[in-house]
Amino acid sequence: MEKTRPVLKFELNKDLCKGCGLCIEACPVKNLEFSLELNRKGVKYAKIKDIEKCKGCGFCFLVCPDTCIEISYEK
Repeated sequence: MEKTRPVLKFELNKDLCKGCGLCIEACPVKNLEFSLELNRKGVKYAKIKDIEKCKGCGFCFLVCPDTCIEISYEK
């Protein structure tokens, strides 16, 4: 019986992000970075580099003061 990994869903509301970078610093696999684009606030928002490298640990979610990040799993 083969184990399948649940599909990780990572969502970041770019317009709520104030670009503080706490999530980028908290990521243990360094899989977050600032976007080259600006959001409605005129700041470079955080974005995920590669969803396949995300471990789903939730550290980014926990440190975000503006609750911009959602992490969920699908079977």
